[in-house]
Amino acid sequence: MNKRSFNKSLFRLLLVCVGLFGLHHGILSQSPAPAPLPANVSDHELDSKLMTRPMPYRVVLPKSYSAEKGRKYPVIYLLHGLTGRFRNWTDLTKLPAYAEGHEFIIVTPEGANGWYTDSYTKPEEKYESYIIKELIPEVEKKYRAIGTRSGRAIAGLSMGGYGALKFGLKYPEMFSLAGSFSGALGAASISADGRSTASIRSIAEVFGPADSETRAANDIFKMVREATPEKVKAMPFIYVDCGNEDFLIQNNRDFVALLAEKKVPHEYRQLPGAHNWPYWDKQVREFLRVAEGFLTTK
Repeated sequence: MNKRSFNKSLFRLLLVCVGLFGLHHGILSQSPAPAPLPANVSDHELDSKLMTRPMPYRVVLPKSYSAEKGRKYPVIYLLHGLTGRFRNWTDLTKLPAYAEGHEFIIVTPEGANGWYTDSYTKPEEKYESYIIKELIPEVEKKYRAIGTRSGRAIAGLSMGGYGALKFGLKYPEMFSLAGSFSGALGAASISADGRSTASIRSIAEVFGPADSETRAANDIFKMVREATPEKVKAMPFIYVDCGNEDFLIQNNRDFVALLAEKKVPHEYRQLPGAHNWPYWDKQVREFLRVAEGFLTTK
């Protein structure tokens, strides 16, 4: 890499870091107050052995769930962003209303600031293993869920966009569709470099030093770059969108360019919008429409 290219890359990385700092201090404060839960939305706790504590999650059921007792439904897992909580998707978007037009069970897990990854520094923080090994089996036991690849999708915003694509790439046998809205897709390669914002600290705590095995194992750019044609063929369909005014736009463009280079089936939408809830409110509605073409309803 020449000096000019290095400086451009460094500048982009600094923009991402500044943007993550802004996200930590600004996005949630701009959000409207939550409304009361609709009748088909409920909160639950899973007594997690991996996390050594109760883990909350929220479920949105389709309108027909109580009437059609013998029917099974596909499940969409929606992941929140940095500084967020499992309630965000239903409190800060019109998700319950949008869900009425679809026959999906929608689950919103708790991810705290854990980047949906088993932490390098905190052995009790196993957000990846918890979701894959405990939450998904719990949902499929508790609800009439279609427990196959064709009945599962996963998506998320910002930190959750990274997490959703990572789950899709690491566990292609589990998901037919993985989606990202405004994803922080380069999270595993961002280093602290002496900075000490809350956002940067969360990345350092989860992924460890620059040469850690945790970073290598959770770098989605690396996963795609090193994928064989056989692995590419097995991947779920990848959906990516990002707003034109989003500080993560270049990170998303770079990832999509890599998907195209490796011939990974995907869809990319670059739209007017920034890193905020009005944008995600629109895009989660679109993702539900996209999911109709990938999830079996039988």
